[in-house]
Amino acid sequence: MITKLIDVVFGCRHSRYSFPVTLRGAARRPQAGALTGTYVACLDCGREFPYDWEEMRVITSLDERREYVASLAT
Repeated sequence: MITKLIDVVFGCRHSRYSFPVTLRGAARRPQAGALTGTYVACLDCGREFPYDWEEMRVITSLDERREYVASLAT
């Protein structure tokens, strides 16, 4: 609980990301990669984010995740 409060006040800006990693086969599937099959990690804090390879962008917010899922349905 305290760490989340500290993260909110002094949190990471997530300004530097790893190269996108695409999951194949029965590899460990991080939660971030479950949405798109590809994810990136913040090089400062290690947090993982889904990555949209077609749009070439990191999906960081819940609204962006909802938009991505909605675009798949159409």
